[in-house]
Amino acid sequence: MRRGRHINRRTMLHRSAVAALTTTWALRGLSAAEREQSTHGYVIGEPTAEKVGARVLADGGNAVDAIVAAALAAAVAAPHQTGIGGYGAAGMFAVDGGRRIVALDANSAAPAAMRADTFKPDASGQVPGRVNEFGWLAAGVPGILAGVQLVLNCFGTRSFCELVQPAIAIARDGFPWPASVAGTIRSAAKQFENDPGSRKLFFRDGQPLAASEKFQNPQLAEMLDTLAKANSVEAFYRGDVAQCIAVEFQKHDGLVTACDLAAYRARLVEPLSLQWGEHSIQTAPLAAGGLTVLQAFATLQALGWDKLPAGLPRTQSRIEALRLAWRDRLTLLGDPNGANVPQTKLLSAEYARESAARIKTAVSEGRRLSHTVTRREHGGTIHLSATDKHGNLAALTLTHGNSFGARVTVDGLGLTLGHGMSRFDPHPDHPNAPGPNKRPLHNMVPTIVTRGGQAVLAAGGRGGRKIPNAMFELLTEFVLHGQSLDAAIAAPRCHTEGDDTLEFEKSWPASESSELAKLGYSVKTGGSATLSAVACEAGILRQAMR
Repeated sequence: MRRGRHINRRTMLHRSAVAALTTTWALRGLSAAEREQSTHGYVIGEPTAEKVGARVLADGGNAVDAIVAAALAAAVAAPHQTGIGGYGAAGMFAVDGGRRIVALDANSAAPAAMRADTFKPDASGQVPGRVNEFGWLAAGVPGILAGVQLVLNCFGTRSFCELVQPAIAIARDGFPWPASVAGTIRSAAKQFENDPGSRKLFFRDGQPLAASEKFQNPQLAEMLDTLAKANSVEAFYRGDVAQCIAVEFQKHDGLVTACDLAAYRARLVEPLSLQWGEHSIQTAPLAAGGLTVLQAFATLQALGWDKLPAGLPRTQSRIEALRLAWRDRLTLLGDPNGANVPQTKLLSAEYARESAARIKTAVSEGRRLSHTVTRREHGGTIHLSATDKHGNLAALTLTHGNSFGARVTVDGLGLTLGHGMSRFDPHPDHPNAPGPNKRPLHNMVPTIVTRGGQAVLAAGGRGGRKIPNAMFELLTEFVLHGQSLDAAIAAPRCHTEGDDTLEFEKSWPASESSELAKLGYSVKTGGSATLSAVACEAGILRQAMR
């Protein structure tokens, strides 16, 4: 670990250059020409992050250095989607030249005082006051800073002190407040106004910050500068910053304590994987969303789906594989360290054969499988993918939860908190029910694909519950159909959460959606998650986003 390493003259010059340049290039994305001409690699997923990451790569950093700097910058420049106090992150990293694959779990942890019935629904099925979504009870221990520090210590070549400088400059110098973000604040003005820290940060003269006004967060800049001088995020979890956070939670009847912050650890874990021909799909394990994607692919393998003739039965079989995976996701999954979760069974060949048999029967009889699940709206995430000239790839998703997360801010730190506790199921008997130190089930699906043992694709998405299905579509095209990255990411997508509703993008063949409607599905047009990916195809680095 390099937490206390000496900062030499070259490092100081680099840090100053990055900080000075941030205000000129952080708020616009790379041009098409710049994207195509890079020989250093790419970061893609958010305009500010792309520019910061490109600068790190050009200065000799690797993909991990670049994605860490990019993530920190995005956490300041896109405060509605994620944040330094965002609830969590999930990542996949192909290091050692793309030959070693590891997963990052930096998900939020529930405080020790959290109980299964903390958010128990009322008679109508709703959580009273929606306290699991908004307010101090909705926030757990933030995981993002611990996550980026961990991967940087293990796989980076630069210091945290260097890589956080663009984020500090953005917070200190500010940027024009986007109209869409201003609209979010206006539409929920009472929530933000009732929280002292949020009112100070997002209001001017008693009114929500208007579009195009300069937004600055000097308190957050000061906190990040304190961490930079220590070259470590340690104080955020076990120091003065942690004490400040804990005091604010106590003041507002939240549950997170200094002990909860001190106990938190991000962790590197073994990915889940599925082999399909010469490809291996590797993704972050529970409580991330990758198990659902792999379960659907395992069912396709049992169906011999890639050998079925094109047509409605083939399409319906694929949709039903997703629907079954979603049914299991929403009824059986949760933190495997806090509940009895049958993840081994769900990914087993035997279960895949059982699922395939059910699907074959339903398709042959011209009907859909019937089961009941609960749909929920999730959003507010950023995904970054990165590659470098050494063959390393990285996929990192980081989130507040929905827009601005819990919509509360630690006064004195400018730290808006994510609402990770909203990702628990409020029913006390559910495997994903809240509980002490549990990590909630979430939708992030950072994924790496290898071919012949070499990483060739890193991808992920933003868009809440639509992320797993969008990733399923991308991987189907890239792995099963052998499409290029551009073609795979452009392919039309379908969304389902296991119920009878199917949402198709406009580009989906209308003849198929019409035939599916005749089988009893509720068919409508809808959007998908936004995916961002990088690939190495025939030795050439590529990137794409849609």
